[in-house]
Amino acid sequence: MAYEYRRMTPEERQQVVEQRRALGYPLHAPPHPNRDEGRYLITAANFEHALIMASPQRLTEFEARLLDALAGIEATVYAWVILPNHYHVLLAVLTLNQISDALQELHGKTSREWNLADGRTGQRKVWYKFSDRWIRNDRHFYRALNYIHANPVKHGYVASPYDWPWSSLERYVEHQGREWLQETWKKYPPDRFGRGWDDAPSLNCPPLDSDGFSRPTSNG
Repeated sequence: MAYEYRRMTPEERQQVVEQRRALGYPLHAPPHPNRDEGRYLITAANFEHALIMASPQRLTEFEARLLDALAGIEATVYAWVILPNHYHVLLAVLTLNQISDALQELHGKTSREWNLADGRTGQRKVWYKFSDRWIRNDRHFYRALNYIHANPVKHGYVASPYDWPWSSLERYVEHQGREWLQETWKKYPPDRFGRGWDDAPSLNCPPLDSDGFSRPTSNG
């Protein structure tokens, strides 16, 4: 992320740039080496992880607009979570170019609208460019699914994933049931999933139970 890059020494920055140049990646943006049909985990964050989407109204609004944008490109959406400063989506598309176009439009519109609403027009960058991770197999898929639903707990916003309304977890409760969620968590725990690319500062919050989904606190 950009804020991590600025913390590096000049030597560390040069090393990163040379590594990206050797791989043919953009020098200062997330690489997208695979753009083919497939399943992807998409992640996008507010610039420097600022809490720009912190209000419930904005979270609700953005969740609906993101899902509408993905429906507009006929993406198959498997799971999602919206947090005050970033979001994750697990989906399938025919080409990653569809995602690039849809998110560019969505991020552009929300940047203008939120900066206007917050009195920050011309003063604030809202989004950092999205990153993608190609889903290699079913094990990778279900680990990503569990990681998404547990993300509000990981970042300290709630004690139980059931308490966070801006995710697809409730749909899985409705259609698959909590027993399925518990068994899937036990079989495909996220473990160190997200280490190194989803390490924004988190609030203090009790950890998940061993099965990840057995301890609803208020919505269960």
